[in-house]
Amino acid sequence: MEPINSLETADIQPLSPSVPVPPTLRDGECYHVFISYSSNDHQWTHCLIDQLEACGLQVCYHDRDFLPSRTVLENMSDCIQESQKVLLVLSPEFVRSRWCLLEANMSLFRDCLERKPIVPVLLEPGVSVPLHLCHLTYLEANDPDFKNKLLKVLCTPNQQLQGSTVLPFHPPSIYNGKALQPLDAVNEDSLSKWDCGQFSDMEVPDQLRLIIEDQEKYRKAVRMLNSVSKNKNDDEKYIVREMKKAIGQANIILSEEKVLMGRRSNSKISLVYVSLDRCKHEFSETFSDQFCAEDLYQRALLYFSSGYACCLAQRHFPFPQPSSTGHLEGGVCFCQYVSQQLSVDQWE
Repeated sequence: MEPINSLETADIQPLSPSVPVPPTLRDGECYHVFISYSSNDHQWTHCLIDQLEACGLQVCYHDRDFLPSRTVLENMSDCIQESQKVLLVLSPEFVRSRWCLLEANMSLFRDCLERKPIVPVLLEPGVSVPLHLCHLTYLEANDPDFKNKLLKVLCTPNQQLQGSTVLPFHPPSIYNGKALQPLDAVNEDSLSKWDCGQFSDMEVPDQLRLIIEDQEKYRKAVRMLNSVSKNKNDDEKYIVREMKKAIGQANIILSEEKVLMGRRSNSKISLVYVSLDRCKHEFSETFSDQFCAEDLYQRALLYFSSGYACCLAQRHFPFPQPSSTGHLEGGVCFCQYVSQQLSVDQWE
């Protein structure tokens, strides 16, 4: 697929002759859909808007409909509230942009309470979908029948979509094991392979703000990672070992917030959202001595949590799926991973 910003109007296929009728706007509704998109995807999105409005849909978007007398947050709140549905144009720039992430999070968390359908549109394959959108069924822009599928959803009254996966009515467990946006070192460009990157603890990343209740725990975890000392002998194995140890210590803290770090490289840290509560309970059930169980659980986090987080983030484990049922639906849980590692490795 071509880069999004080079798409021409011709890339948007015409709608079929049989066009559904837009639903009636109820009291308090001014628009059929609020469209959220990155300014980098302006051309593609406006071609889509023109087609939707030609079909009789009332479309709301920030370039035209935000009022200069109100703040960005006030405008977003009002426009989403006055729209029947929310359409998110997902592209790499949308995901990277704090403004767009804020818009996406706001629409999901405010309007899921009001049962407002969310319609994610994936502009190109391989886009890293934000955690709180990953369970929704998205439409693909390169699908030949994309526009007709989109129009069918937008023209279906909300009450008829109650069983649809465009509605965010899912328990938190559906996020379990999902990858978050990785952390990049601030000194990545000047980093030697035997040095550990330095990671900013000034601000908690946008996605983590929605997950971690005690944000000081995140900052403390990052400071642990930044405390890895420089290797005077230029030994690459040393820095890998010390980074994994620091990440293990950080994960003892972060696991309480259902977040784990993993060392992808000296300058990049994987982050995953995963609950270890049932695995921790398994340790306490297996080892009758409560003190011994807690000690072994923390040692497991210290030595194995970094590798486990990386495997979850990459959706690949270096061994076959265990035949026994674990504590992570559709995947390998932490105690299964530890068991596999201990079968070929030892506690350090």
